[in-house]
Amino acid sequence: MSITELRELVASVAATQKETALQMKDTDRRMAETDAQMKETDRQMKETDRQMKDTDRRLKELGIQIGGLGNKFGSFTEGLSYRSVARILREKFGMNDFIAPSVRVSRGGREEEYDILAYSNGTLDKGLIVEVKSKLRREDITQMKRKMEGIFEMMPEHRDKTFQGLLVCISGSMELKRDVLENGWHLAHLSDDLFELETPGDFVAKTYSAKAAE
Repeated sequence: MSITELRELVASVAATQKETALQMKDTDRRMAETDAQMKETDRQMKETDRQMKDTDRRLKELGIQIGGLGNKFGSFTEGLSYRSVARILREKFGMNDFIAPSVRVSRGGREEEYDILAYSNGTLDKGLIVEVKSKLRREDITQMKRKMEGIFEMMPEHRDKTFQGLLVCISGSMELKRDVLENGWHLAHLSDDLFELETPGDFVAKTYSAKAAE
């Protein structure tokens, strides 16, 4: 091999090494870019996961808030009806000694809340449990039955009285309203911004007494 050929070979090898070095640097750059992209993808996936968890949390909070709105509307209904119901209780039922909204009673590890509790002492010795509902539902009737049947267990201090039930609602199906009356409870509804009794004239209310509960 001549000197010229040797020089050309050396030059060729050097050029190849330089090209290879450039290619390796480009490969390193591409790998670094790929690694950066993978890290960015991983970051985006983590951010997406965080957002999904945040969305799930917000949806749960929204569900709680919607439930809360229902409760607030129920409280609003109770507040709206209280004066009218109190008037009915005084004028129609003679409840002149005690009428109070949102009465909570705890007894033997059990707790019960009555939308309105009313009673009259003396010669009358009667009381009423009043439940106020925005829309009458089947479970409201079940709840009312439990409360009426457990009166003297929850409030033994009133065992000398007889009690009746009154369900007040803004709306409700005719079937459910019939069930209310068939259970022997008085019924009232919202009319012209006032609650009025819907109980028929020949209606005979069911009376709960401590003796009958024994």
